[in-house]
Amino acid sequence: MKQETFYYDNKIVKYFTYATIIWGIIAMLVGVLAALQMAMPVFNFDLQYTTFGRVRPIHTNGAIFAFVGNGIFMGVYYSMQRLLKTRMFSDVLSYIHFWGWQFIIVLAVLTLAIGYTTGKEYAELEWPVDILIAVIWLAFGWNMFGTIMTRRVKHLYVAIWFYIATFITVTVLHVVNSIELPVSLMKSYSWYAGVQDALVQWWYGHNAVAFFLTTPYLGLMYYYIPKASNRPVYSYRLSIVHFWSFLFIYIWAGPHHLLYTALPEWAQSLGTVFSIMLLAPSWGGMLNGLLTLRGAWDKVRDSATLKFLVVAVTAYGMATFEGPMLALKNVNAISHYTDWTVAHVHIGTLGWNGFLTFGVLYWLVPKLFNRKLYSEKLANVHFWIGTLGILFYAIPMYWAGFAQSLMWKEFTEESLLAYPNFLETVTQIRPMYYMRAFGGLIYLSGAILMSFNLWKTMGAGKLVANEEATAVVESLSGKREKGERGHSWLERKPVQFMIISFIVVMIGTLFEIIPTFLLKSNVPTIASVKPYTPLELIGRDIYIREGCYNCHSQMIRPFRSETERYGEYSKAGEFVYDHPFQWGSKRTGPDLAREGVMTGKIYKPDAWHYNHMLDPQQLNENSIMPKYPWLIEDEMDLVHLEGKIRAMQTLGVPYPKGYDEQALADLEAQAEKIANGLVAAGIETVKGKEIIALIAYLQRLGTDITKIEVPSADEEAVVEND
Repeated sequence: MKQETFYYDNKIVKYFTYATIIWGIIAMLVGVLAALQMAMPVFNFDLQYTTFGRVRPIHTNGAIFAFVGNGIFMGVYYSMQRLLKTRMFSDVLSYIHFWGWQFIIVLAVLTLAIGYTTGKEYAELEWPVDILIAVIWLAFGWNMFGTIMTRRVKHLYVAIWFYIATFITVTVLHVVNSIELPVSLMKSYSWYAGVQDALVQWWYGHNAVAFFLTTPYLGLMYYYIPKASNRPVYSYRLSIVHFWSFLFIYIWAGPHHLLYTALPEWAQSLGTVFSIMLLAPSWGGMLNGLLTLRGAWDKVRDSATLKFLVVAVTAYGMATFEGPMLALKNVNAISHYTDWTVAHVHIGTLGWNGFLTFGVLYWLVPKLFNRKLYSEKLANVHFWIGTLGILFYAIPMYWAGFAQSLMWKEFTEESLLAYPNFLETVTQIRPMYYMRAFGGLIYLSGAILMSFNLWKTMGAGKLVANEEATAVVESLSGKREKGERGHSWLERKPVQFMIISFIVVMIGTLFEIIPTFLLKSNVPTIASVKPYTPLELIGRDIYIREGCYNCHSQMIRPFRSETERYGEYSKAGEFVYDHPFQWGSKRTGPDLAREGVMTGKIYKPDAWHYNHMLDPQQLNENSIMPKYPWLIEDEMDLVHLEGKIRAMQTLGVPYPKGYDEQALADLEAQAEKIANGLVAAGIETVKGKEIIALIAYLQRLGTDITKIEVPSADEEAVVEND
């Protein structure tokens, strides 16, 4: 065996380090803005580009793909070179990856603010950006596998296993969920509809958390905790069990996001079973990380880096215990659509992803710049500030979640809803929203303090862009060595390792996705369910553009409290023409599945919707909904109306042949009827305004299967102000 000299590329690591810090601050700042908007609607600024419905997806995409994404690449590019004893395969691919990823983030911010969205959580970006994501992600994968194939060591360390699984699974998730039919440069419709779209989306959404926010971070855990503590990983065997069981089980668990919905019972049960099973590999990984520090707790006491890493792994354990519990139907009946889920998610993002990223940064920056950390004391202050921030964020949200659920479900002795007006629950938990915003502000201030500390460290040191290293070149022979066990052999065979990983992931994927395509023929049809009219279709597009799905669900679950409040529970056959589905995952406002139907003595005429969108606080001062004055002023965009009708026909919506040529006339006729009604109610408007289309869509909801009860002229209608 010969010894070779080569050079690590630290410059690319530095670039991703800068990006992690900068985008982290921006994503957290936007998150604080979103939290303030929930507490005080004035922070929507009455501007089209800064409403909660547009800010929230910017925050989630920024936190996931900008902050955590760059953190992943920072940690991977540094650790992979040292674990494989080689420079990255291609400097060109490295920098294409870096600049391409930053360009995607900028595009995401701009397009989401403008209102270009697919309306699918964590996958809101439109089709041209999706294609660009795929290209840049493949560049990263090519560079990674090229580096693996040119390594100087025989065996792939456990962290590399998780990096491989990340690339394979995220590729599958992104491609399958992003299949959409373009209508124009920045408008498309999901290829799936209703039940199918919901299942595919939460198969993606749950596993985006698993394989983008968790799998690569487990790889980072397996590298940086041993490095920071100077201790070997606690158990090699446990790491094997952890990896393969995690890879196999996690992919099945997505349907637990859709319990008590119109999703078939078999899929819900499948998600619950595998979610409970997921507890074992998740805690196996947590224990492997924490037990690596056995005998090194004195180091934890003295090192801010290790404090961050320990709390990060602990938060991972807490979140992965809570996740399976939330998949139990009796628990999910309480938690779903409430702020409990928000608290759960942020234990993971702030604690697991955030703190592990901070720990890696505090360890990595001094290494890159060959300089001791500027201030260990400031790093420790950051640790305690960040911990307080998590507590001030999460505890109020848990409290709010329980309060919401209990108030929604409470009945009086007379068997009536105790809180029939949804806004009563919002008013009750508003103080918790103030506390949540305060917690986010504390967490952000800690990150700013870290940025100052690292900036001073960088300024006092000097980056060695090309770090010299030497390594003995080990034989990469594929022959099984004497006494070598199966997994040890597999660790020397990256292609086989990749193929087996792909097969393991695809087993669960195919068991869920293939029935998804068969579901279309199995969904009971409802004869009264008809396609949206052209005006309603335009209104639905506006509804999605404004991000209304971020606060409103369209899925009435079979609970008495929900059917009493909203009407008949939702059926799978109602959503066969919905591209994408709009079931939602959070109720900051009431469910809208029966918005167009009078239930009991609650009726909302067109004029109510008009005034509600113009100024919701004018109807009720306690409302936290943003104002939408531009809907009153802006004209409908009808340039692509014919293309939208043809796209829907391609997707199986049964518009008559040639209907695209008739669509505009039908739209104008329906719009004129609504506009005339508003004028008769004393509102000055014309048929071409966006508000007319949105009203048409809202008044359509639920009317296909429920009788419309419009009060007579001499009958007083009680209008709910929410």
